Amino acid sequence: MFDFFRKKKADECKEEKYIEKENVYKNDKLNEEENKEKLEKDLILNQKNIENTSDDVEENLGFFAKISKGLSKTREQFSSQLKNIFTANVKIDDDLYEELEEILISSDIGMKSTIEIVDNLKFEIKARSIKEPEKIFPLLKEIMIAKLDEKNLDNSLNIKDNELTVILVIGVNGVGKTTTIGKLANNLEKQGKKVILAAADTFRAAAIEQLDSWAKESNTPMISHKEGSDPSAVIFDAIQSAKSNKYDVLICDTAGRLHNKKNLMNELEKINRTISTHANKANKETLLILDATTGQNAISQLREFKNVCDITGLILTKLDGTAKGGVIFPLQVELEVPVKYIGLGEGINNLEKFDSKSFVESMF
Repeated sequence: MFDFFRKKKADECKEEKYIEKENVYKNDKLNEEENKEKLEKDLILNQKNIENTSDDVEENLGFFAKISKGLSKTREQFSSQLKNIFTANVKIDDDLYEELEEILISSDIGMKSTIEIVDNLKFEIKARSIKEPEKIFPLLKEIMIAKLDEKNLDNSLNIKDNELTVILVIGVNGVGKTTTIGKLANNLEKQGKKVILAAADTFRAAAIEQLDSWAKESNTPMISHKEGSDPSAVIFDAIQSAKSNKYDVLICDTAGRLHNKKNLMNELEKINRTISTHANKANKETLLILDATTGQNAISQLREFKNVCDITGLILTKLDGTAKGGVIFPLQVELEVPVKYIGLGEGINNLEKFDSKSFVESMF
């Protein structure tokens, strides 16, 4: 009898020890999972802090430093080639000018602008009796800056205090149109402007969601309808909201379109009529977004779009990803459309106002 109770007691003790061990194991496992979850949260937080710090550092960079950093690929190719021809014992003759022409053309500066720049350089070298190659560098910069500014184009947006400005953004698919809108909204918000977005690209799948994510990142309200709805109706609602809530700037996203797509160009005309009718007193901008990495194709796009609508300015994206930043010359000088902003990276702060002097300085 006693053996039975002793055995039962022993079994109970074993069971209690097993349960205790199992509880310890469960607690350890739980602690391990909690620690893992905490570690993951800390990692995410640290990453966000790193990203925020990076943004702060980027934002605190001087204007020239940011442009210089963004144009590093263009500078590496352009400047290194110039240094190769302007050696200490170089002879200033026709061969030198021919080599310079090749370098300018290879940087997508364009034939017309290249010939004019080199002709002006020849004239100034002779007029100033320049014999030393090192003096040609600053002179070339001076001539290139003057070339970009010779048409006296206005590189600023048409935004005035206490007046609504409607910015219509157009371009082909893939140039970074929606992304640029988010960056532009952020840029204007930081200048103290009250900005609202219109998601009028109702044609491309996920375009509304993409713009919405940029609107949230830039803390900008957005007017949208469902996918496939009438873009002009979106613009109309956005104009009403902008006027009633006294917004300074309304930026309108539109479907990516080619100049030869008649239905899309007709849609663009309808959007322009909506703006003219319901925001007739507003300042207007029609900005064409161009991908700088496409080089000569960007020039062709501007030519074609100019034939069908009034382009008031350009924004060049992805300039940090190309060695051919010189494409700005034919766009602004030969086709006479001012470059308003340039995109120099993926971040929300990587959109800069265009300035001829800083741009040319950054090429050298």
